[in-house]
Amino acid sequence: MAAPVGVAVVGCGFISSEYLGNLCSFADVRVLFCADIDVARAKAQADAFNVPSSGTVEEALASPEVELVVNLTIPAAHAAVTLAALEAGKHVWTEKPLAVDIASGRQLVAVAEAAGLLLGCAPDTMLGAGLQTSRRLIESGAIGKPLTALALMQASGPELWHPDPEFLYQRGAGPLFDIGPYYLSALATILGPAASVAALARRSRDTRVIATGPKAGTSFAVEAPTHVSALISYAAGGAATTVFSFESPLRRQGFLEITGTEATLAVPDPNRFDGVVRLRGVGDSDWTEVAAEGAADGRGLGVLDMARSLRHAVPHRATGELGLHVLETMEAIALSAESGSFMPVTSSFAVPEVLDAGWDPQVLTV
Repeated sequence: MAAPVGVAVVGCGFISSEYLGNLCSFADVRVLFCADIDVARAKAQADAFNVPSSGTVEEALASPEVELVVNLTIPAAHAAVTLAALEAGKHVWTEKPLAVDIASGRQLVAVAEAAGLLLGCAPDTMLGAGLQTSRRLIESGAIGKPLTALALMQASGPELWHPDPEFLYQRGAGPLFDIGPYYLSALATILGPAASVAALARRSRDTRVIATGPKAGTSFAVEAPTHVSALISYAAGGAATTVFSFESPLRRQGFLEITGTEATLAVPDPNRFDGVVRLRGVGDSDWTEVAAEGAADGRGLGVLDMARSLRHAVPHRATGELGLHVLETMEAIALSAESGSFMPVTSSFAVPEVLDAGWDPQVLTV
């Protein structure tokens, strides 16, 4: 039997605790190294999760036992860290977005393909029980032919709860690039590749104030649009209406509906792994609830899916190509908002296979 896949986590900030908690519980992977530009923070996370080594990114990439790098750095560093890991011969899973511009994203996909390395990109919520149950229902014909979608994410902004929110308002972030990947990835796996977009964007304030943590009361600059509305046309004929906003006192998060020829399906929050799926057919007086079946462990499922694909020589699901397509869709939305014109989306990807309801992250398969 083959050994578990050796993993290094690069970037030991806010989200790393969820990743590390899950990855350290999966029998098919072994977390060997925590790395960060702040080596003290890397050591603290390594100690907290019993990871044997910690240090710099360069030290992590030099480790021969590390096969797969999990890139959890801020968006502006995604491309550089991923490229360095690929050039070191490592497979890479990166947090979303794949990069902050499409040219860098294309380079990463090309380098990985040329080197015969796997490249994966968050979100892996698309592998969770909620979305996978939704996809199984759609593929069974429960809503007929999917036609349209409505996606809403509205909130006041992460500075109200995040202790270090500045990066979420920089170039390559904002609600479109930070939250958009969850919804756009879910829509892509249901409706297929996008073909064109039209959008509007707004920003109400040039500065915001951190509300919690040691930086409470500190103001910071806002670079990205904080409200984005977009229409998306899909190559297979579907259409979606989307809103991503950090400008709303009314919180509406996790709203995603798919309407088909026979029924409407309410998908659980694409930023979560669990939830209840709801169906409402033509003439129905109320929704029918369907319990979600599948994995709901949390962030790290995409890393596990990649690790199992390495050992079993099967395709993984949250691919770099899908991440690149979502990135191009977001960039096209941003350009459309600036130009006032429809913008094309030219990249494509293979729609990933649906996971079996019995797919178990905790069992040893290697």
